[in-house]
Amino acid sequence: MINNVILIPVEVNGLQLKFLLDTGVSKPIVFNFLKASDSLQILNAEKIEVRGLGNGSNLQALRSSHNVFKIGEAVNKDQAFFAVFDPDLNFAPKLGKAIDGIIGYDVFKDFVVQIDYKKKHIKIYKPERFKYKNCKKCQSFDLTFNYNKPFLSAKVDLESKKNIPVNMLLDSGSSDAIWLFENDKKQIVVGTNYFTDYLGAGLSGSVYGKRSKIKALKLGEFVIKNPKVAFPDLLTVSAVQSFYDRNGSLGGEILKRFNCIFDYPNSKLYLKPNSNFRAPFSYNKSGLLVEHSGVRMVMEIDPYNNPTISFSDRYHVNVSGVIKSNYKYQLKPTYVIYQIVPDSPAEKSGLLIGDRIVAINKKLTENMSLDKLNSYFFQESGQILQIKVDRNGFERQFKLTLKSPLE
Repeated sequence: MINNVILIPVEVNGLQLKFLLDTGVSKPIVFNFLKASDSLQILNAEKIEVRGLGNGSNLQALRSSHNVFKIGEAVNKDQAFFAVFDPDLNFAPKLGKAIDGIIGYDVFKDFVVQIDYKKKHIKIYKPERFKYKNCKKCQSFDLTFNYNKPFLSAKVDLESKKNIPVNMLLDSGSSDAIWLFENDKKQIVVGTNYFTDYLGAGLSGSVYGKRSKIKALKLGEFVIKNPKVAFPDLLTVSAVQSFYDRNGSLGGEILKRFNCIFDYPNSKLYLKPNSNFRAPFSYNKSGLLVEHSGVRMVMEIDPYNNPTISFSDRYHVNVSGVIKSNYKYQLKPTYVIYQIVPDSPAEKSGLLIGDRIVAINKKLTENMSLDKLNSYFFQESGQILQIKVDRNGFERQFKLTLKSPLE
């Protein structure tokens, strides 16, 4: 689990890769293709174009068929996937971990898949061996499919109207909570309290829009109060909105509040709330967006390799032993600011895009994961962050006070 999304190991034609598990994707996509090209066999390939969310153009890709995919003990000996050429299509900096591709529908279509977000565990069942156990806190939902994408009926309460029915894509590959597509006829409109933001990276480029909160999301009898919502730019989503008759999507920040059982063969979804269910929704209160930017060599003291010096007598000092270096060299991650929200605490503090964050509150970021670093930005309003950065080879210190963008 990284930033509300799931990474799983997938073996492709004998090569171990790491894939993002995305219920909103039809065919697997390998977009770390150039790195793996020496080892990964691309079988029976034909050129095609791929279109996804974002403000860019279509992607050139290869469609490869008759591949062997293995996840745990589940094996598909006739799997197709898309291999994308664009070297700029790289989600690793945003996640802080290497990721080789995306997989979705083809994992779920033949199995019953149970995702336990709290235990970070996935179980895959053959449908004929799966028996659903009734429980008081559980609910079942009917799924519909459009071009192999799963949709769920829900209701939302907005400022202007309550109980608006919406057709939502189940999108475990999105780290957000809810996306809604503005629609005047259905009275799906952004409220008066919002801010404009970068929403993320799609297959066809960056996605921008407005962020806000709504009064409630209703999934059957489950009511999730005051969830976060993003309203993506209409031009970005116009194609998928009309193509799939879709009003939005439910992402990882909603799904992680449940133990989820996806039964695609019977078009069912089972949800059981976990301890995350009532967790509050929080925004990045710094205005900083940070990404992993490679590694650097760091020299550290090695406590297990101390200098050894021996003396022949107390009057004549002769080094008869060998002085061992008590330092070791390690590769440590570096993190760089890639976006700053206008009029945010970060912008007002003087921080700039391209600054490399060295430390936060006197703690070195080289010892943090990207998730840990980002957690500082989601603390309570009023918290003060002391941020040391490397700017063009010179270290500088900045101070900012966290403030919710919706205050």
